[in-house]
Formats: sequence, structure tokens, C-alpha cells
Amino acid sequence: MIRALPAAALAVWAGSAGAQAVNDYPTNARADYVFVCMATNGQTREMLDRCSCAIDRIAEILSYDDYVRAETVLRMRQTPGERTGMFRQGAEVSEMVAAYRRAEAEAEILCF
Repeated sequence: MIRALPAAALAVWAGSAGAQAVNDYPTNARADYVFVCMATNGQTREMLDRCSCAIDRIAEILSYDDYVRAETVLRMRQTPGERTGMFRQGAEVSEMVAAYRRAEAEAEILCF
């Protein structure tokens, strides 16, 4: 019984550490994603559930830092001008966006 207690405590700690790794996105970032997703797909309870599912799946695949980088690149690509040209070309930038698009595609398959 004495040995079981530390093992149980370790199991709880390991479970919460795994949950923390998945939940490293701030609430406002998740909410922003859900708001945009619902604006695109419909303002229904079903879409709230599906869009929430999608950002949860993306968070399982991409770290928050990678998500922010990819979102920044995608937003900068929409801005006209020479100064944003660096966001439209280059292997590293393209891979960042490709990883984000793969995560989004997987989330769409699982949630929609």
C-alpha cells in the first residue's frame, strides 16, 4: 500500500503534465480561432463544438509558438507591399505554413 501511493501520485502528475502540454495555447488564442471559424462556418452550437474541436486538434499537433509563427506568416501574406515579400517565399516560411495547413486539414477531418 505504501508503494502504491507514490505510483498513484506519479500517474496523476504524468497525466496532468500531458494535459498541460496539449493546453499550452492561451484561452484568448483558442477563442479567436473559434470566433473566426464560426464566422466562416455558421453561428450555431454545432459549429461552436466543431470549431472548438478543431483548435484542440491543432494544439495537439503544433506547439503554440509554431502556431503563432504560421498565423503571422499567413496574415503578413495578405498585406500588400515589398516589405512583406519575405513572408511569401523561402523554404522555412513555406514549411511553417505547410505544417499549419496539415494540422488544419487533420482537424477538419476529425471535427467536421
